[in-house]
Amino acid sequence: MDASATKQTTGPGARAEALVASYERAGYGRVTPAILQPAEPFLDLSGEDIRRRMYLTTAPGGAEFCLRPDLTIPVSRDYLASAAAGRPAGFSYLGPVFRHRTDQPAEFLQAGIESFGRTDKAAADAEMLSLALEATAHYGLNAPDISTGDVALFAALVAGLDLPSAWKRRLIKDFNRKSNLAQDLDRLVLGGNSTRPEYQGVLAALAGSDPKGAHALVTDLLSIAGITAVGGRSVGEIADRFLEQSALGAGAKLPGDVRGLIERFLVIGGDPDQAAAALRALAADANMAGALAPALDLFESRTGFLAARGVDLKRIKFATAFGRGFDYYSGFVFELTDPARVGDPLVAGGRYDGLLTRLGAREPIPAVGLAVWIERLAMYGAAS
Repeated sequence: MDASATKQTTGPGARAEALVASYERAGYGRVTPAILQPAEPFLDLSGEDIRRRMYLTTAPGGAEFCLRPDLTIPVSRDYLASAAAGRPAGFSYLGPVFRHRTDQPAEFLQAGIESFGRTDKAAADAEMLSLALEATAHYGLNAPDISTGDVALFAALVAGLDLPSAWKRRLIKDFNRKSNLAQDLDRLVLGGNSTRPEYQGVLAALAGSDPKGAHALVTDLLSIAGITAVGGRSVGEIADRFLEQSALGAGAKLPGDVRGLIERFLVIGGDPDQAAAALRALAADANMAGALAPALDLFESRTGFLAARGVDLKRIKFATAFGRGFDYYSGFVFELTDPARVGDPLVAGGRYDGLLTRLGAREPIPAVGLAVWIERLAMYGAAS
């Protein structure tokens, strides 16, 4: 067990221990990943907000490490290194995470659950939201605001559009960064490239070239220039960015009606039943019923499992534009907040089916999880 966690035997720590004990009883075995982690997975797979708040250090041999800024990636890495890899398994945790924060301690406790390998995705998603609601109730907050979204719906919409694959990847990647997504749409409508003029010649030379050879060329040029990292990104990542920019500048232009379709999609909201009806109508109008059907079927199945668990669907605020700012989320996402105050989430989580392969799994492994901010919920526990 983490030393910081073992010290929390009274007060808020005792209540947090009781919460995680309830997760263990539900079948999520307790784990304690290392505090010091390789930095690359976080730099490559987390959102910009996490990356700029990380505590980084460099080993004598040049490898970069960090104090873990969250626990999803560490638990995922340990699962892949275990004998359980590839099989259904669930884990719980309680321990410190570390992020630069203004006027708040950089070290704070986080509890949570990670569930791997379950193929009944709708049921697993519903269980995760149900357990999240139990966490706020455990601290005396029985009716939090429930905000949900579904990254898979946006990905399905984009996959059905007539756009170059580089633009599709970019739109999905920027889904959680609303200003970036708006800029992407503007660039597509104009058919232009906002890249700095001094880069245009390099990007034009790369456009249409062999990807492997172009990547090697850019990597060699950066190395010759003595560049080893910029903004926490490696030479390889910088080369990938150049190649992406060359593909994005290949002259794609988004018709106004397609942008209108995306914008119509992004304003759909309401409770899950209302949203499903609006999404079915949009799919029919845009002749995209086939493209959206799998994601919509999963959405509606999840709604059924939530109702079966006794969750009041009218309390759920679904929005197609809702995201959580983490690059690895690929499906259902949610946040629970205090309706009495505007602020950060108390419990949040979602589905990240693509993360395990990006961490080295040979085959895709379904995964979903949640994180509990103990410090934010402790105020309710102290009052009860």
